Amino acid sequence: MLHTTSNAPSENPRTLERAIGHQIRLLRRERDLSVADLGAAAGISPGMISKMENGQISPSLASINAVASALNVPITALFSAFEESRDCSYVKRGQGVVIERRGTKVGHIYELLGAGLRGELVVEPYLITLEADAEPYTGFRHSGIEFIYMLTGEVSYRHADQDYHLRPGDALMFDPQALHGPAKLLKTPMTYLSAVVYPQP
Repeated sequence: MLHTTSNAPSENPRTLERAIGHQIRLLRRERDLSVADLGAAAGISPGMISKMENGQISPSLASINAVASALNVPITALFSAFEESRDCSYVKRGQGVVIERRGTKVGHIYELLGAGLRGELVVEPYLITLEADAEPYTGFRHSGIEFIYMLTGEVSYRHADQDYHLRPGDALMFDPQALHGPAKLLKTPMTYLSAVVYPQP
């Protein structure tokens, strides 16, 4: 198994078993069969059927085929819950959507680099460019968590009552419910990546 440095929990190792079990239970109930009825039709003990439905075992292909036959469905029907799509957003260089964020000022360009994934969290990744005619603005405030990674130029970035001198390679992560934004544009034009994360409404 490949590991990353992320502390995000990995997927349950029995995801496939649970998905198959869910389908078996769903199809059995649709046919108004008891666990014992299905077990008898498939030639498998009720206890084994129960374990399969609860994802507690990794059933053999022969057992899965026997259950599918007893339910009168193709074996692939038992895998349908597992074959869900995984979202992905791909944006080619220079093709991000240029948008106007609330509070956007002249010379501040926000290019949205990805959007539209399903899940419990919304992630908005921006490539932000501050041009030569840009003006400082420290009035941004919103919910979630924000992460900034400096690419080019230099800026004195304010969060609450603290200023941070950001140069290429510097990073800043903060609670964006405090007032924040570029306080002094030290070397323009400048670019930095900004990722805003917040719960799905």
